[in-house]
Amino acid sequence: MRHFEEMLQELLQRVVVMGSIVESMIESAVRGLIDRNEAILSVCLEKEKEVNTLQVEIDDRAVKLTALQQPVASDVRFLFMASRISGELERVADQTINICQNTHYVLEGPPIKPLVDLPIMAQVAQRMVRDSLSAMALRDVSLAEKVLSDEDTVDAFRDQVFRILLTHMMGDPRTIQQAMSLVLISRNLERIGDHATNIAEEVIYWIQGRDVRHKNMLPKGEEAMAAGVLNGAAARTQDEAGATL
Repeated sequence: MRHFEEMLQELLQRVVVMGSIVESMIESAVRGLIDRNEAILSVCLEKEKEVNTLQVEIDDRAVKLTALQQPVASDVRFLFMASRISGELERVADQTINICQNTHYVLEGPPIKPLVDLPIMAQVAQRMVRDSLSAMALRDVSLAEKVLSDEDTVDAFRDQVFRILLTHMMGDPRTIQQAMSLVLISRNLERIGDHATNIAEEVIYWIQGRDVRHKNMLPKGEEAMAAGVLNGAAARTQDEAGATL
């Protein structure tokens, strides 16, 4: 039993290592954009290979431990969580590579405008990844729940970046390629936030056995519409009830 617990701890540490590499990739990708230095971006390409190798290793360990050790319920949840989180981290690494590729097109011309919102957005997304992994390492549900709440902040930045860049594209068509690349980078950062949210959800499920995925199935606009329909139906029901009194 002690040997099994040691193997679980080793698996957890491998996930933490993978997360640290991915977080450094986000830092390098965004730094290359801000400093307009493509040389920095090459670091991400090398680190992606490490991430891919770790994903395969973590999945392999999780499968073998599940098949050979007959773990109890909480350990089964941990093994599935470790495998799923490694998949989310691999996708975050893919998003950083996309940022690097889009940065190449941004740097082909002079800056459209000073980068303000994108660096802040990147900081939030990177913090979400870091906090989700810290929540896993510390078994901290409250920190995982904070990551879930930060998702709205990243989404708001994405919308703001798009509005500003759309104005630039409409005012000067020559900026379209660069502006669209920056829009795509904001989308990459938003997806990183989504993956961090998925990691936090996995942590909550591991610790509490509580599945918090897909709680809000409707997009925000449709939620508001649905709420309006329900409120209207409730008001009509009250009116009808009052008429019969």
